[in-house]
Amino acid sequence: MESLDISIDYRDPAWIAVAFLSGLAVRQISLPPMVGFLIAGFVLHLLGAEDGPFLRAVADMGVTLLLFTIGLKLRVNTLFRPEIWATTTIHMALSVGFALSFILTLGWAGFLLFSEVNFGSALIAAFALSFSSTVFAVKILEDRGSLMSRYGQAAIGILIMQDIAAVVFLAFSSGKLPSLWTFALLALIPARHLLASIMDRTGHGELLAIFGFSMALGGASLFELVGMKGDLGALAVGVLLSHHAKAKQLSNNLMTFKDVFLVGFFLTIGLTGLPTWETAATALVLMILIPVKAVLFVILLQRFRVRAHGAAFGGLVLGNDSEFGLIVVAIAIGTGWLQPEWLTVVAISLCASLILSSFFNVYANSIYNRFHSGLTRLESPRRLPGDEDIDLGGHRFLIFGMGRVGRAAYDEMREHARGMIVGIDLDEAQVERNLKEGRNVVLGDATNPEFWSRLITPHQEIEMILVATPNHSTNIEAANRMRERGYKGPIVSTALYPDQEQELHDNGVDEVFNIYEEAGSGAAKRMRALLGGQET
Repeated sequence: MESLDISIDYRDPAWIAVAFLSGLAVRQISLPPMVGFLIAGFVLHLLGAEDGPFLRAVADMGVTLLLFTIGLKLRVNTLFRPEIWATTTIHMALSVGFALSFILTLGWAGFLLFSEVNFGSALIAAFALSFSSTVFAVKILEDRGSLMSRYGQAAIGILIMQDIAAVVFLAFSSGKLPSLWTFALLALIPARHLLASIMDRTGHGELLAIFGFSMALGGASLFELVGMKGDLGALAVGVLLSHHAKAKQLSNNLMTFKDVFLVGFFLTIGLTGLPTWETAATALVLMILIPVKAVLFVILLQRFRVRAHGAAFGGLVLGNDSEFGLIVVAIAIGTGWLQPEWLTVVAISLCASLILSSFFNVYANSIYNRFHSGLTRLESPRRLPGDEDIDLGGHRFLIFGMGRVGRAAYDEMREHARGMIVGIDLDEAQVERNLKEGRNVVLGDATNPEFWSRLITPHQEIEMILVATPNHSTNIEAANRMRERGYKGPIVSTALYPDQEQELHDNGVDEVFNIYEEAGSGAAKRMRALLGGQET
């Protein structure tokens, strides 16, 4: 404990408190708290504050846990889909080419710091600006409840492919290759059975969370020992455990820790470098590249058969700069390829891009509706597997969200529905599981306006809808979407907390099922039944 006290500067708690107040303030205007954390770091640095070893350690822990939890939800085979690998490759080539031309043109004109770059340094800067922020995208997708959606999985896959490209660059630019011991990491593949066996014995409480911390930090340490980036190790170990029955529960257990640690990450971005008017102006000029990056993602995702809505939302999520850009620029400065001022330029550009991207994602639905007609014209006539048209003919009941609650409701209603019930879920793994267990379930996302265009029969035949997704905002958005599409029948939704119930009623839900309260009511009924049996 003594060493920890020494590492915590007396100002660190104050900076975290400022971040909290800033996050709370922006939440009142419907912006993600992370925007407040970024603004707090930026303002603190303008006031002369600096990050210390404690904040940097917290930030590193947050990123490590983030990548580990991504791995727990990742299906490796999705990386080989064209909408992921081809979009990543083509987008990186086009965005680097465009940014390189943009920087060289401004350099030729003698504009700001661009006048100091040559072809090599401009290429490094363009490469650094081609990445998108993994931390930001995952947080937006989690808050939106779209992490397991079609476009969410495509965005995560693209980010992982970008991370792999960054790791390759870091390995070669540092002048050293990973050691021969790297091949020993292949032993982790058969070792996953041992890890899974240990995970089976951890129960569901603190031991499971500690196991998760051990796996994330252990994977990072192993990869760093052989000269590879530690975050990639956390991701790899998460992937090895992704097929375990407790993978989702482990991810949920670590979520709060991850969110707390990521506060340090967003603070340290703002505290990276003290800006001057020239570095700030250069960074703001680079913001012109952000819309280009986002539009390129939208076009490419649609070319690889992602529907217009998913492509638009994916482009907005990925339309920003990345923390990896800072790492690339830092290495380039260390090797003399870039001037030191460019670290501050990229840091300011990163902060500004995340703030801008946050605004765009808050109003994503409005932006999509504004350009809907033009985007749909760019759609491919062919559909991705699992994204085909849906026939609801003859069905009376719809269930959105086929997790534990959805499955239980489906099984309870199956006898009364007589084959006229269909489940919808945006998680491919859940769909596969339900199909294997004999339920009629298809892949779809109720919050996606394009979902209703997949229906080849009118939804007026549906008599009742249950919305049972685990995300409260998703349930609200789904109810709104269904009412907007003219559905007038009853909607039932799940909730976890009392304050969510009224919000659901205000958004078109007729009946709310509070999971915790109903569980207690069900337990009481069982108790009364047992007492009645004893009395007789």
